[in-house]
Amino acid sequence: MVGVSRTRDTGPPAPLQLVVGDEEFLAERAVSELVGRIRARDLEVELRHFRTSEVVPGELAGHLSPSLFAEGRVIVLTHAQDATKDLVAAVADYARDPADGIVLVALHAGGAKGKALLDVMKKAGAHVTTCNRITRADERSDFVHAEVRRHGGSITNGALATLVEAVGSDLRELAAAAGQLVADTGGKIGEPEVRRYHRGRAESSGFAVADAAVAGDRRGALEALRWALVLGVPHVLVADALADAVRTLAKVGSAGRGDPNRLAGELGMPPWKIRKAQGVVRQWRPEQLAVAIAAAAQVNAEVKGVAADPEYALERAVLAVVNARTPR
Repeated sequence: MVGVSRTRDTGPPAPLQLVVGDEEFLAERAVSELVGRIRARDLEVELRHFRTSEVVPGELAGHLSPSLFAEGRVIVLTHAQDATKDLVAAVADYARDPADGIVLVALHAGGAKGKALLDVMKKAGAHVTTCNRITRADERSDFVHAEVRRHGGSITNGALATLVEAVGSDLRELAAAAGQLVADTGGKIGEPEVRRYHRGRAESSGFAVADAAVAGDRRGALEALRWALVLGVPHVLVADALADAVRTLAKVGSAGRGDPNRLAGELGMPPWKIRKAQGVVRQWRPEQLAVAIAAAAQVNAEVKGVAADPEYALERAVLAVVNARTPR
């Protein structure tokens, strides 16, 4: 993996694991892959996460003690650079004789801060995975290339350069983009596919979803919703945007066809927003808006804790608004 280096680790994972580096995404993935390897051998293994500064030595000792039934366990200590002297001492004591079936993983940002725990783990023979921050453009390109291969795809040099330029430096977004493009293209990625993807990113906000829905654009609304979900736009923001769009239409519609600049103060919204809504609301009848408002209100409640599947709830609400605008 680009940005990641490991000491040799064959056979069962070592009982002491050290993940060092300030590239958060790579560190999270390293832990995830480690847990996957362990669960391939023991499906029932238990995973426990603790922030180092929030766990006391006695509590940690309890989690590191073998259970009566010898269940497997992975204990992950994040922010190991924040460990207190007492916790470092507790880890040092445990590291002298790790318990069977328990894997202790420490995530350390690297650098001089909190180096004591780092040294203790290394001295005890911990397996080390280094996750260095990726800062150069060529490193990001190598990372994306590796991600595409990881998903079983291929990408041209031109597409690679276009994708890195379009998405930026965030590894999490680059990884998501690479995986999505492989899934959408069947594995062969060229510049046209990347440019379509980039256009999708630009149209992935909750407001893009709402705009397409109130315009009655079924395909556009669902595509924008899909991109929003893929790129991690929070469900609540999409629902809020949908509610804002239909409320705006209702307010502007009831105000009539007045001058947007004059109506701005009365309606409490900028003239451009009123002007935009005036162009859309004439395609809506009051009873249609009532249906859309009800759908938006329902999905707002659902994504805030009621719905078991908020993504399905959003899709259903988007279709309800589109269907209200263009009933079949």
